[in-house]
Amino acid sequence: MKKNLQIHPMDNVVVCLEAVDKGDSIKISDGREVFSLDDIPAGHKMAIKDIGEGEDIIKYGYAIGHATQALKEGNWVHTHDVKTNLEGILSYKYEPNKEYIEKRSAKMATRKGTFKGFVRDNGKVGIRNEVWIVPTVGCVNNIAQALAKQASSFVKGSVDEVVAFTHNYGCSQTGDDQEHTRTILADLINHPNAGGVLVLGLGCENSNIDVLKPYIGKYDESRVKFLVCQQADDEMADGLSLLKELVDTASGDERQEADLSKLIIGLKCGGSDGFSGITANPLVGRISDRIIEYGGTSILTEVPEMFGAETILMNRCKDEATFNDTVNMINGFKDYFTRQGEPIYENPSPGNKAGGITTLEDKSLGCTQKSGDYPVMNVMEYGERTDTPGLNLLCAPGNDLCAATALASAGAQIVLFTTGRGTPFACPVPTMKIASNNTIAEKKSNWIDFSAGQILEGRTFEELTDELFDKIVRTASGEKLKSEIAGFHDMAIWKRGVTL
Repeated sequence: MKKNLQIHPMDNVVVCLEAVDKGDSIKISDGREVFSLDDIPAGHKMAIKDIGEGEDIIKYGYAIGHATQALKEGNWVHTHDVKTNLEGILSYKYEPNKEYIEKRSAKMATRKGTFKGFVRDNGKVGIRNEVWIVPTVGCVNNIAQALAKQASSFVKGSVDEVVAFTHNYGCSQTGDDQEHTRTILADLINHPNAGGVLVLGLGCENSNIDVLKPYIGKYDESRVKFLVCQQADDEMADGLSLLKELVDTASGDERQEADLSKLIIGLKCGGSDGFSGITANPLVGRISDRIIEYGGTSILTEVPEMFGAETILMNRCKDEATFNDTVNMINGFKDYFTRQGEPIYENPSPGNKAGGITTLEDKSLGCTQKSGDYPVMNVMEYGERTDTPGLNLLCAPGNDLCAATALASAGAQIVLFTTGRGTPFACPVPTMKIASNNTIAEKKSNWIDFSAGQILEGRTFEELTDELFDKIVRTASGEKLKSEIAGFHDMAIWKRGVTL
C-alpha cells in the first residue's frame, strides 16, 4: 500500500508521496482503499472519487482548476486532464476576519531574542560584513570582476569577502526601467550587509555616478567610494586603492548583540514540485510567523504566483487601504502581462509540472503558504525599502534572480528559498536553500541547506520550525550557507520596457 497525503478534508485528490504503479492501492483519510488506474509519479495527484467533466479539482480545500474530461477514482490528475479556472483582471471585495486579524496582531512582537550582527550607524543591522563593488552600468562589469578578484588578497579582520555585483543595465533605458535601475543600485549601496561599497561608473552612461548620488542619499564617505573609469588614468590601480581603504575601514567592525526585531527575511520559492506546498512552503510560513513574533519583518513577493490565491492575502490585510494596495498590485501586474500581449496565466514552468504542479492555482496556493498566518501590514512597489515590521508584500516577478534581488534591495538580510527541484544560485544576500523532499536534499547536498522533506518521514512542523529558526539565527550570526561556501553571488534587475 503506497503512501499518500490528503491535505484538506474537502479535497477530491491526494498527493502521492511515492511513485504509484497502476493497480497499487492507497488508503485515504476516510478509511477507504483506492486502487490506482494509472502510473503516477511521486508528488503528483490521484483522484479519490469520480470527478465529472468541468467539475472543480479541489486541493488545499480550494479549486485548483477543473477537469477537462470525466475522471474515475484512481486516475492520474495533471495537465493532460485539468485546466485553470483563472481569468483576466478581477474585481475584489474586502472581506476580512477582523477578530482573527486582531487576535493575530496581538501576538506580534511578543517574543524576545537576539543574534550577533553588524550594527550600522543608521541603526540597521547587517548579517555579513562584505565589501561590495556596484557597477552603475554593464559596460564596466569585467573591470568590477577583475577588481574583486585582485582585492580578495586585502580581506582581513571581520570582512567576509569582496564581491562584484554585475548587471546589464544603467544605460540605453527609458522611463520606469531607468528609474528602477537607479533605485535598485542605490538600495544595494545602502544595504547593511555591506561594510563598504565601491560604486564603479564608466562616465557616459544614463545612470552615471552624479545622477545616482541623489538616489543614494546621505552616505558615510569612509564606507562608500566612487570611481569613474573614463576619468582615471589607471582604473585598476585606482580601484584597488579605494577597495583597500574600504577593507581597512570595515575590517574593524565587530559583531554585537542585536535584537531579532532587526531581522528582515525574504520569502522565495523556485523549482517547486508537488511537495513544496505541503512541506517547505508551510514550514517557511511558520518561520515568517516566528520572526514576526520577535518583532521582525518578512517579505513575500512573486506576484504572478499569488494569482489564484490572492484573496487569501487580501482578506488578511490589516485595513482596507492595505487591501486596496494589494488589489492594485495584483491587477497592475495582470495589466503588465496584457500590455505585452502575453497570457496572464503562462505558469507553471516545465520543471514545476514535472514535479507535480498542474495549474497556477495549484502553484499559488502552495506558494503563498510561505506568508504564514499573520496580517499583511504593508505593500511595496518594486525597489522600495521596507520600514514596516510584520508581513510585507513586494511587487516583483516570479523569476528567481529578479525576485530575490528585489527582496535584498527591499532590505532583507537573508532570503529563504524553498525548492523541490534544486538550484545553485544566490542573490546579493545569503540565500538559504530549503528542500521540499529528502531526495533532492541528499542528491544536491552541495546546494541544499535544510530539508523540509523530513516532514514526509514523520518529523513534525513544530520540531522543524525550531530547528530551522535556530539555523537562521546562526546564519544571521555568521554561519555560512552552501552557496556562500561555493562563492556564488547573483543579481538581476527587472526590465519591463524599451532598450534604446
